[in-house]
Amino acid sequence: MTFKLPELQYAYDALEPVIDAKTMEIHHSKHHAAYVNNLNAALAKYPELDFKCPTKLLKSIDTIPADIKQAVINNAGGHLNHLLFWKLLTTPDTSVYDGEIKEKIDADLGGYDKFLELFTAAATSRFGSGWAWLVLNAQGKLEVLSTPNQDSPVLDGKSPLLGLDVWEHAYYLNYQNRRPEYIKEFFRVINWEYVNERLKKSIEMDGCDR
Repeated sequence: MTFKLPELQYAYDALEPVIDAKTMEIHHSKHHAAYVNNLNAALAKYPELDFKCPTKLLKSIDTIPADIKQAVINNAGGHLNHLLFWKLLTTPDTSVYDGEIKEKIDADLGGYDKFLELFTAAATSRFGSGWAWLVLNAQGKLEVLSTPNQDSPVLDGKSPLLGLDVWEHAYYLNYQNRRPEYIKEFFRVINWEYVNERLKKSIEMDGCDR
């Protein structure tokens, strides 16, 4: 199975001024592309591994040969995390926070303000490179957490609903060392309709991001 870099469903400048066009172009066409290429190179050593999507590949990580296991964690994680990230972004201030995700956040996390506090803390406190996440756990409850590098929550049996990339390449051209400002602005470009889709998908079925 050969994985491919997806095309974005919007122009590189569509998220300005929150995320600038040059950052989006480099992030997508260079960084994400590198994860895809490195994942394909690792899996090429074992053509009998026939995985259809990075989600299922990571869920089966204990079956992956030891010599490529870390490369798969890094690069399948990088690929999956970015597949989600691009779809979670939309034109600034156009998506309405509503629907099942709002009800679920109210029930499980105590409301939007508490979610905002928890998510901001997870993103801000991640030392070095990594991600902040809103996930659905195995008990069907929402959690906010952070993972290092390109580790995916899928590795811990959790379904990612919303993720923020806090690697410096995701924001440095525009925000330099001002990660808290980048995190604050991120909430303006969340595609809540897609988060709702992911919540429904995660509850109803074992989805597969491609």
